[in-house]
Amino acid sequence: MLLFRYPRLVFLFSFLLLWLAAWIGGRMGRKAKLEEESRADFGVVQGATLTLLGLIIGFSFSMAIGRYDQRKIYEEAEANAIGTEYVRADLLPAPEAVRVRELLRRYTDLRIAFYETRDRDELKKIDTDTAAVQGELWAAVAHSAVAQPTPVLALAAGGMNDVLNSQGYTQAAWWNRIPEGAWGLMFLIALFANWMLGYGARQMQTKLLIVLPLVVSISFFLISDIDSPRRGMIRVHPQNLESLRDSLR
Repeated sequence: MLLFRYPRLVFLFSFLLLWLAAWIGGRMGRKAKLEEESRADFGVVQGATLTLLGLIIGFSFSMAIGRYDQRKIYEEAEANAIGTEYVRADLLPAPEAVRVRELLRRYTDLRIAFYETRDRDELKKIDTDTAAVQGELWAAVAHSAVAQPTPVLALAAGGMNDVLNSQGYTQAAWWNRIPEGAWGLMFLIALFANWMLGYGARQMQTKLLIVLPLVVSISFFLISDIDSPRRGMIRVHPQNLESLRDSLR
């Protein structure tokens, strides 16, 4: 669902929905009041529901953090692969070496732009340009490797293969998101927990009924923000690629 890719919408939608569930529970609780004999059992069920909600939120947060760390690792791997191939360009014949170094500098700029852009149209252009530069890079290395199939040129071709593969690993990591089923389960349990909060309340106090929906919504916002590499506030900054770009220039 596209909603989970927009952290601010996740916060607003979840807060309104969870507060509405608590309010409806409170209204129902006023019409059918819990007897004191049943309140203890109700408290056990409510506590178990809140515990399960906390576990699901913690599990999802851990998934989001793991994916964030993965994106950081692949950004570093990209910078290392490009830097290594830039050095290995010395193994190529002079014309190809100059061409490969020029293309690698341009390729580095494109990879930095990939991490920094938020615009969809610009991203499509970056992806198109990246694919074109990758083709030129491979063609430049492959031409020399085919013309002179030596172990030295094979090393340069292997380095270029690492450059191209690292981009694919990065793209796969950016596509790897928290499953929609996990989001649906969190929302369902959160709705039920907030409904029970309102239903079990002895009095309809608006301020108290806002607390749990607000806290849970903030948790959902944080998870969605970390899990949204392009639209969130917590993003992977391409500091390794930027450092590489400065050194290449």
